[in-house]
Amino acid sequence: MRVIQYIAAIDQGTTSSRCMIFDHDGAVVSVAQKEHQQILPRAGWVEHDPKELWINTREVVASALAKADLTKRDIAAIGITNQRETAVVWDRNTGEPVYNAIVWQDTRTDELCTRLGGDEGPGLYQKRTGLPLSTYFAGPKVRWILDNVDGARTRADAGELCFGTIDSWILWHITEGTHVTDVTNASRTLLMNLETLDWDPDICADFEIPLSMLPEIRSSSEIYGVGRPHGTLPGVPVAGILGDQQAATFGQACLSEGEAKNTYGTGNFLLLNTGTTPVHSKHGLLTTLCYKIGNAPAVYALEGSVAVTGSLVQWLRDNLGIISSAEDIEPLANSVDDNGGAYVVPAFSGLFAPRWRPDARGVIAGLTRFVNKGHLARAALEATAYQTREVIEAMRADSGVELASLKVDGGMVVNETLMQFQADILGVPVIRPVVSETTALGAAYAAGLAVGFWSGEQDIRDNWAMDKRWEPGMDEAESTRLFAEWNKAVERTYDWA
Repeated sequence: MRVIQYIAAIDQGTTSSRCMIFDHDGAVVSVAQKEHQQILPRAGWVEHDPKELWINTREVVASALAKADLTKRDIAAIGITNQRETAVVWDRNTGEPVYNAIVWQDTRTDELCTRLGGDEGPGLYQKRTGLPLSTYFAGPKVRWILDNVDGARTRADAGELCFGTIDSWILWHITEGTHVTDVTNASRTLLMNLETLDWDPDICADFEIPLSMLPEIRSSSEIYGVGRPHGTLPGVPVAGILGDQQAATFGQACLSEGEAKNTYGTGNFLLLNTGTTPVHSKHGLLTTLCYKIGNAPAVYALEGSVAVTGSLVQWLRDNLGIISSAEDIEPLANSVDDNGGAYVVPAFSGLFAPRWRPDARGVIAGLTRFVNKGHLARAALEATAYQTREVIEAMRADSGVELASLKVDGGMVVNETLMQFQADILGVPVIRPVVSETTALGAAYAAGLAVGFWSGEQDIRDNWAMDKRWEPGMDEAESTRLFAEWNKAVERTYDWA
């Protein structure tokens, strides 16, 4: 029998499902990935088929094992990481979803959030949950399903339905019906109390969500269950769950107070580790769980979430046809010297942190006859960097922590033009690690720690290695001018919807 040497991580993201297999050094041994359909029934609505997510997950796990010629005996544990606020409701007995998964980008609950907020508005639950009352989070999506799907409310009240974020949905199917989530995902529902780390019964009552629907909240690193007998990994412990951005923070070894990372994916997500005490934001950021390892105290974070960054590149490709693949944006952006005075503000589903303007919609500002598609490509990349600067300025105001450098990861960090512009507009070095897909790595670490594959956090720090560093090279007056122009463009997006 071969010695167990690897950890498998399932990364169920907004646009694709992936399985990555890692060795003890945190190096990638195998990877398989598959995109899934984006269902857009009407403006502002974004859905996924939960069954497709599960089928794709099974396929990528099997494929990743096959590519490296591995079997279940070679896998010590499974970690799960996921798109966080996306909500699924399913039948407790059959495992059948009652409706499509409602994705974090979906804005159909705007009126519901306004109604629930009443005179207090978005800040109603902020002290208890760390979150504004927003369409972004899972709680309002569950309420919408109960209110709008025939028979759902009656079945929920009878205890027949389960709710979960995608981690819970995947875990339920990998195991034989284990209904669990971890603190990081629970903290993105608007239903969990930050201090007690349990569901808040008063908020659940306000949302009219029966407590019987909710998964049990556990730590991010412990054995939740094992792979079902007829699955791809029978008997293998599932031992780590982290929401995708928290997983990336963990994978980037941001394990000390004051360490931050920025993930460039469908959206951008910047997390700052604030230690074992929650820091409540006064500047439009979210207070969230960073991770909780077994019985150790929970670690908190400040987070700035930007809704549209990588998906803006997809939009240029799929909706406008300006590029034929995502990789084409960099050479197109480099065909011009600057943005030509054009700014793209991708407020497709409103603006997230730090502005929280659900009424905003996207604009392209500063157009003249001079502007060509190269300028638009450059403006699209620059939009990502400007939005990141907004979040970092809010973090500095909340925490008093001066950023010395920015650790980056995610799909867009292969774009060196963007990384250099990010360093320029921030005025601090930008650092890319050797393993840039740190989301899956963080989930692997959480699972591996739970089964003793890694002995502790020092192993994670020791595995982290730098690949490339970009130093700021832009004159400060120029970066200030560009950022001021960007702000002018953003203000043109307000009061649209």
